[in-house]
Amino acid sequence: MCTAITLQSMQGENFFGRTMDFSHSIKPGVYVIPINYEWDSLATRKKYIDIYSFICMGQETDGMLGFFDGVNERGFAAAVLYFAGYAYYDLPINDKEQIASLDFLHYILGRCSSVDDLRALLKNIYIVGIQDPVTKTTAPLHWIATDKSGKTVVIEQTKTGLEVIDNPIGVMANSPDFNWHITNLRNYMNVSTNQKKEVHWGNVSLTPFGQGAGTTQLPGGFTSPERFVRTAFLKTHVQTPKTSSETLMTCFHIINNVFIPKGIVVTDKGADDYTKYIAFMNTNTCEYYFKTYGNNQILRASLWNYNINSEQPIFLGNIPFI
Repeated sequence: MCTAITLQSMQGENFFGRTMDFSHSIKPGVYVIPINYEWDSLATRKKYIDIYSFICMGQETDGMLGFFDGVNERGFAAAVLYFAGYAYYDLPINDKEQIASLDFLHYILGRCSSVDDLRALLKNIYIVGIQDPVTKTTAPLHWIATDKSGKTVVIEQTKTGLEVIDNPIGVMANSPDFNWHITNLRNYMNVSTNQKKEVHWGNVSLTPFGQGAGTTQLPGGFTSPERFVRTAFLKTHVQTPKTSSETLMTCFHIINNVFIPKGIVVTDKGADDYTKYIAFMNTNTCEYYFKTYGNNQILRASLWNYNINSEQPIFLGNIPFI
């Protein structure tokens, strides 16, 4: 369970971020991946060399370094979210390049400068499932990507193949597929920032109790469709922030509406599925901001404060209090 959004300021800066909602225990940390970093594909053992440096949240488990979200030096940013029941990896073998699902985020952050780059790159690959060391399963995944221009897409591989889907609303959640979520918004066309002053049912006059009656139909639960609708409404109706700092604060205000406290969502195995951390990236400055479940203070790290020509990834430390 996760939710992701983009938000642009009046100055044209594009912010991108997400909640990390998960029932498994994780110990993520912030990494800086340098230019020309060489790594081995989990699918084919082929060696890849990153073209661009990036700053990201990730975790090393059993010698496997995987990433959850990040932004690279060119302002291209992406995140991975769960896609249970829809992700499909058993496509017929073809002559396209195989990229492991757990490598995909690393693969695109290291070689895409824009969403247009991503589209061109994905014409020649398909995604194969790899068991991850945290859940011990082949995690069903899909991805959201954006760039400095604000252009945003969703990447989903289902039984019909690998698709790159335009995301004009800049919101993403989990299952069902992205196009279903967009269609579902039509059920909430009457949700409004305004309210009627008075209506009449026969001879009875009805007036609202106070402000906010226009949002009565806005869903309040934590399922993927409810989080998508709630976030989409808030994101598209807030006042457009003027400055970088206002945009960052607005991002956190929006995403806090889908923050899941411990004990509210419990899996069939008795585990709490809750928001481990929230992260936002300024794609124009390559700054990474985050806060954790146990600490509401927003922390900041900048790609440009570290040696992007380092020979190895730079580990900035595990994030505390999750």
